[in-house]
Amino acid sequence: MWSLETLGRVRLSRHFFMREFLYSEIGNFHQRQNIPDTPDLAIARGRAFCETLLDPLQETFGRIAVRSGYRSATLNRFGNEHGLNCARNDYPLECHIWDLPAVEVAGASIVIPWFADQYDQGRDWRDLAWWLYDHLPFAEAWFFPKLCAFNLAWRPDPQRRIDSYIAPRGTLVRAGQAPGEPLEERRARYGDFPTFRGIVSPS
Repeated sequence: MWSLETLGRVRLSRHFFMREFLYSEIGNFHQRQNIPDTPDLAIARGRAFCETLLDPLQETFGRIAVRSGYRSATLNRFGNEHGLNCARNDYPLECHIWDLPAVEVAGASIVIPWFADQYDQGRDWRDLAWWLYDHLPFAEAWFFPKLCAFNLAWRPDPQRRIDSYIAPRGTLVRAGQAPGEPLEERRARYGDFPTFRGIVSPS
């Protein structure tokens, strides 16, 4: 039997604990709980997400800020029904509900402060998008104008789709399709980025 205190202390990876993903501004403001229906499933998928995607990001760029992490199905439905920037629960790209039995996904909206500072000075969001594409086995990434925050999702099949609400808006690369920019041009965009550092998390 899980207690909320015990759940929050679960270490998902080298750098991340479950507690970081349970905070919800929607839940706090509207006095709604954000607790997994199936904690073991949420933990397993959250662990895959953090080990595969977030740990390498933090090792490479420094501290990663989690803007919106896990959402229970009940909380996400409430957010969608009240126009609070939550996709509907059955939307194929919804990534915040980690414990839907039939949907293998875990994701979060994150900010990379190292890049956000450059974005504020006019740097193109696609520089980061193409770096992600060339270095990490993500399923989807979706970019937003404020802070160049982006949704990043893990799924067992990393299709690496990238969409954006930042100009040029739309789909940068579709799932399973070759990118429109040649590798040499993509590398030139992020040539000044820190050296990629993938890690093997402790067992």
